[in-house]
Amino acid sequence: MLVFSFLALALSVLFVLNLLMGSVSIPFSDVWNILTGGVVQHAQWKFIVLETRLPQACTAILCGSALAVCGLLLQTAFRNPLAGPGVFGITNGACLGVAVVMLLFGGSVSLQFLQGGEFAAVMVAAFIGAMLVTGLLFFFSTLLRSNVMLLIVGIMVGYLSSSVITLLNYLATEQGVRSYMLWGMASFGGVSLRQLPLFVSLTVVGLCMAFALIKPLNALLLGDRYAQNLGINTRRLRHCLLLLTGLLCAVATAFCGPVTFIGLAVPHMARLMTGTANNRVLLPLTLLTGAVVALLCNWLCALPTGGMLPLNAVTPLVGGPVIIYVILMGNKGRLLE
Repeated sequence: MLVFSFLALALSVLFVLNLLMGSVSIPFSDVWNILTGGVVQHAQWKFIVLETRLPQACTAILCGSALAVCGLLLQTAFRNPLAGPGVFGITNGACLGVAVVMLLFGGSVSLQFLQGGEFAAVMVAAFIGAMLVTGLLFFFSTLLRSNVMLLIVGIMVGYLSSSVITLLNYLATEQGVRSYMLWGMASFGGVSLRQLPLFVSLTVVGLCMAFALIKPLNALLLGDRYAQNLGINTRRLRHCLLLLTGLLCAVATAFCGPVTFIGLAVPHMARLMTGTANNRVLLPLTLLTGAVVALLCNWLCALPTGGMLPLNAVTPLVGGPVIIYVILMGNKGRLLE
């Protein structure tokens, strides 16, 4: 398929650009020598490529893929084009967990991790917060039969989490507020080469589980009754999807921070490129598109000299227009009346 070939080419080009571009410009020949074990002009270039840019590019690919798949699963399961990890409050739960660590303890713990490159406490807190919200949504999903009501509950949980975070910000020290603000800007550079295998393992397992659900997801597209006639327990399927998206979102947010718009916008990009709802095509295309968009955003962050732009300053510029277009197309008939 032509679109897959184009995305694969874009992924390769952007991956190379992410290794070349940054505050220090490194020639392609030296990058190639570093990756193949050859001789380089400057020893520090090897450290920059292997310890910083390579893990950052790999993290962008996996995080973008995971968040995009999360968005697709939620939009398919709840038949809502604006469903996403942020809308259901899962991202807010991760932010609340990190806020407790960074703000409740005065910022001393978090600043030590940020300066020393050790993100263990932040990652654990984000993971626990996201999974707690997922567990809460799972509990409410056993009580509520309406998908719309569950979506509203998720939004309310997100608001409650934001309210507690605001209170913690008010009570925190200046160091704590600054640390939390920096984490909230999100970055693909928080995963070191030593932490990368754990991040890869967790993300790949979650993505493989998503691919295993392609057949029941396609049945769900034709309606609950059709899926039930095929022997699919739609209620249990939605529970599985909720837990799976919670896991993927928790891992991505724990390692990279609350990355915005990728999970919401990328599934729509994939639909616009193919014009199909068949998840056998749409799911791998969404995964690939998420990786490309994440690499593009990371590369755009590195373009200005003198430092990296915050990731969440760039992702809305890419995802925002897509969401506006989807909303306008969805209401095209109303606008014409």
